[in-house]
Amino acid sequence: MALQGIEVEGVIIKEYPAKEGVSQRTGNAWKSQEFVIQTKDQYPRACLFRVFGADKLEQFNIHQGDTVHVWLDINARPWQDRYFNDINAFRVDHVDPNAVGGASMAAPMSQLGGQASVAPTAGATSTAAPAAPAQDNGDAADDLPF
Repeated sequence: MALQGIEVEGVIIKEYPAKEGVSQRTGNAWKSQEFVIQTKDQYPRACLFRVFGADKLEQFNIHQGDTVHVWLDINARPWQDRYFNDINAFRVDHVDPNAVGGASMAAPMSQLGGQASVAPTAGATSTAAPAAPAQDNGDAADDLPF
């Protein structure tokens, strides 16, 4: 089973300066930038991620204070007998912070290969049927709901 990506929705709390260079191996120019996203959960979590490529940076147009939904690819690379994680964004959707639930997801289906993948958001509610109301059978000592 392949890891399809991890989704995070939150606010960009830190935008680091972009880095540019030229690959020693290929001679091609490259550009990357790192961002920190913080979730809006009861106990907020933060995650540092990277956007690689000038085209992706322009397409995603991420700035500090933006509310975004980010799809992340995680890969570990070895260095001196240790492994370090690379967390790269491969898709970013800007979210209207005033939108309710998942209604803020506004991405074309073609970006997902024709398959929708929506993670629950903080405002989403369960679609399970509500619990049955307690029946009153006249026994005041029995307070069980069934």
